[in-house]
Amino acid sequence: MYIPPHFEEIDAKQITTIVDTAPLACIVAQTENGLIANHIPLLAVPDGSLVGHVALANDMHRLIAEGQEIMAIFRGEDAYVSPNFYPTKPEHHRHVPTWNYQVVHVYGAISFQHDERSKRAAVGLLTRNHEQRVNGKAAWRMADAPADYMEKMLAGIVAFRISVTRTLAKSKLSQNREPRDYLGAIAGLYATGHDALAQTMEGRLKVSD
Repeated sequence: MYIPPHFEEIDAKQITTIVDTAPLACIVAQTENGLIANHIPLLAVPDGSLVGHVALANDMHRLIAEGQEIMAIFRGEDAYVSPNFYPTKPEHHRHVPTWNYQVVHVYGAISFQHDERSKRAAVGLLTRNHEQRVNGKAAWRMADAPADYMEKMLAGIVAFRISVTRTLAKSKLSQNREPRDYLGAIAGLYATGHDALAQTMEGRLKVSD
């Protein structure tokens, strides 16, 4: 990934936030069949690794070798930025359209787990995390489903864990613009319905103050 120094994201909190709020990762790997990509929700666990699971019918766990390096791409908010957002445009017209975004590339060795204990752990961790966000105290639990049904569902998946070796992150958020154009980009993003990205940019202003 091309990362100019002024767009390199080194704030661990920002990187964690992107991974946490955009958990549907694109897992890319080189195989005998060429490059493959799968879109799978991942969860970062306390030891720093990423946990997920795939359908047993998905050839991903057969095509990727045990311990092979893969890349997981997490895409945060993104939006088109028009030159019209910049207050300085009428002064010199030296602006062109661009795109603001945040993205994290995580590299690591993947290992697949076929035992029921690992599969229950993966499903439990992922569902607990997302259910608590969506339903709070009324969160769905694995125990809510009939035992035989749950066993059947677990038999149809393969769990996996990615041991992270390196992380590259990029926040292209108009940092290369002068202050009034930066503020103009924020206002333009709000005006075009990209509130989350605008708020992220506002947050960076508060940190630098």
